[in-house]
Amino acid sequence: MITSFIAKLNDLRLAQHTSASSKALLAYALSPIYRVINGLVLVSVFAIVGLWLSGNGTQAGAFDLARVLVPEEARQIVWNQGFGILDQYQEPAQAAPADKEIIAVMYGKFMGGSVASSLSKPAAIPKQQAIALLMPSVANAQVRPISHLSDRIPASKIDPQAQDSKLMVSVQNQRAVADFFEKKYKLDRSKIEGYVSNTVLIAKEINIDPVLLLAVISVESNFNPLTKSGAGAEGLMQVMTLVHKDKYALYGGVDDAIKPEVNIRVGAYILKYLIATTGSLRGGLKYYVGAANAENDGGYADKVMAERNRLIVLCQSTPTPGSQNKLTLNGKSLRS
Repeated sequence: MITSFIAKLNDLRLAQHTSASSKALLAYALSPIYRVINGLVLVSVFAIVGLWLSGNGTQAGAFDLARVLVPEEARQIVWNQGFGILDQYQEPAQAAPADKEIIAVMYGKFMGGSVASSLSKPAAIPKQQAIALLMPSVANAQVRPISHLSDRIPASKIDPQAQDSKLMVSVQNQRAVADFFEKKYKLDRSKIEGYVSNTVLIAKEINIDPVLLLAVISVESNFNPLTKSGAGAEGLMQVMTLVHKDKYALYGGVDDAIKPEVNIRVGAYILKYLIATTGSLRGGLKYYVGAANAENDGGYADKVMAERNRLIVLCQSTPTPGSQNKLTLNGKSLRS
């Protein structure tokens, strides 16, 4: 009996082995057919997609199948917009309201990112300037421009009163202004000529009225670069150094904050930004003096405007030759 059981078990094992061998043999025999079928499926998919993208043409046959599988509207979208259509699903950057932008400038940020990150990108050192200046040597100073920030401010947002009055184009007018401030503040002649020349040069770089900048400097610091307020405002333009230290990073840090060529650049940029953001020259001056949340600016804007008007009258009354100086900045014609 045991012998019979063992014989049946061996027969069963033999049958299983034979069955497995048959399946393996069948799979081996059918593998070319599977490859052909897979290839046909792949070719069909590519053909349908190709027909779908190419259009309808005959309005029949395979084109109808392609249109059924994928609607015509989808084909047109892909064909016209490409994969850029996916960009619509990216989260759009939200523009900050005007008040937040003003706060951003006042407290050291810049339009959606820190000023430090904006300034971390290398800025070109301006080439030697060919510009009519009372003290031409200031144009040879290798100072990084701040135009890569100021140029982001739309010119259409600038109050016309803050745009270049063209009154400081001639050396004669620059000399008259230097004479005026030399007598008013008992200043060293060479220093006041340097301040005036730097202001004219920087105003052209930032595209703002140099007469306005000179009036602000006069009211803010009486042309004394060492002036420092109790609140921490320093330099000719009385910029809050610690508040705007990110901007000074472009110039090596706050140690150079009182240098005229640096202080005027940073102050002029901030003033232009505030004028554009508030929508008016007086509004920008109010924010610049730190009276953003006050009912009035304590007469600050009136003082600046009065000084500006005095300089305008002075320049208009100064005899100047016909336009003889073609101004260029960084190798390009100056904006006027």
